[in-house]
Amino acid sequence: MITQAFATGPALIGYLTLGDGGLDYSLSSALALVEGGVDLLEVGLPFSDPIADGPVIQKAMERSLKAGTKTEDLIAFLHAFRKKSQVPIVIFSYFNPILTAGLAFLERAHKAGANGILIVDAPYEHIPQTSLDPILVVATSTPQERLEKIVKKGRGFIYYACQKGTTGMRTGLPPHSASDIARIKQVSCLPVAIGFGISSKETAKEAIQHADGVVVGSYFVDAMGRRASAEEIVQLVKDIDPRRVL
Repeated sequence: MITQAFATGPALIGYLTLGDGGLDYSLSSALALVEGGVDLLEVGLPFSDPIADGPVIQKAMERSLKAGTKTEDLIAFLHAFRKKSQVPIVIFSYFNPILTAGLAFLERAHKAGANGILIVDAPYEHIPQTSLDPILVVATSTPQERLEKIVKKGRGFIYYACQKGTTGMRTGLPPHSASDIARIKQVSCLPVAIGFGISSKETAKEAIQHADGVVVGSYFVDAMGRRASAEEIVQLVKDIDPRRVL
């Protein structure tokens, strides 16, 4: 199901942090992202030490945890979302919440409607074996030999983290992005989505010249942190969608 998001052209992938603003707000925001044109949704499980994320998503996770969001709340979110939309969902998490919840939780999440799992701080050797598609991350620093092993284990798509450091809003792509994506495509038939720092339509347009999809996170999460309305979120998606002609 995940690869279907890339079937008709470059995919727009949107991220939100579960429970930031409350579970009802997360659901309405997720549906607004879809209404705006997002083809695939990443739902981040809140975690107290999100080392791969920049200030915007860190604060969102802090707010979510302070509001009492639990990993288990994902199941109810998935059931509610699936009553409204069939857009693919990838669980975005750190290893600790998954280790604590256990493999049975991941299988329940799959039955509730999740399609993939991306564990950002887990090497591919330690990705749990579940019914969910493992979405694996390749960085610009990934050696060729390891890259070839990673793409063999991945399903759905390959997540290319184009920036060193953490997620966050930046201007422009690093100059090595095109060559990195070409390197991935030489050894994998999976779609390649580029993330980490996509926060403008111009950057997103540049990204899809080389990649099969673009991941937008902090740009949306920042608005959700201000409790943007569903209508505002729909418009934000349209504003950044690189495929949209104004």
